[in-house]
Amino acid sequence: MRYFRQLKQDLDPAPFLNELAKIEGVWSEQTGRQDAVSVQREALAIPLRGMVKSAQGDRPRRDVHETRWTSGAQRLARFQEFLKQIAAEEDAVVGRAKIVCLPAGRQVYPHKDRGEYYKVRNRYHFVLKSRLGSWLKAGDEEVRMQEGELWWFDNKAVHEAKNDADEERIHLIFDLLPRHLETEVLRRSRKAKAASLKA
Repeated sequence: MRYFRQLKQDLDPAPFLNELAKIEGVWSEQTGRQDAVSVQREALAIPLRGMVKSAQGDRPRRDVHETRWTSGAQRLARFQEFLKQIAAEEDAVVGRAKIVCLPAGRQVYPHKDRGEYYKVRNRYHFVLKSRLGSWLKAGDEEVRMQEGELWWFDNKAVHEAKNDADEERIHLIFDLLPRHLETEVLRRSRKAKAASLKA
């Protein structure tokens, strides 16, 4: 397959779901993603790593490379540990990351991720909960990811997702920057910010 590659299977989602379940009202704390991004309007999200706002300048969010752990991530240590572990295995740097819940019957509408941030990063999905398997399409390929699987997929191609089950599905979705690109990418990002502020 060109747009999808399974990296791991038989990972145990239970400790992650248990950690989530201990935080009352966690899915309603942040609604920025569904409020601001129309193709994501039916999904709920818990941001773990996000853009560094002070690095933005006058640039669109999709062109900003700098990321940081969110305050909410401090309550989700198991997720942080997992992201650091996968980054080490892939010789990469953790970028933006979020836990996403797609309720029963909902979808993420077709789109592609554009911008300087996405151009140099790889996108991953760790399936935590999905009774029937998670249907995703990228380009002309379709997969059904199962609980406990970790996948890479090409989010620079047009992609979409649907939850055709009668219960929610939950994924950890994150980006990794190959470590050998880090210094040059951040240098260019700082330069682009400075230029945007002068314009």
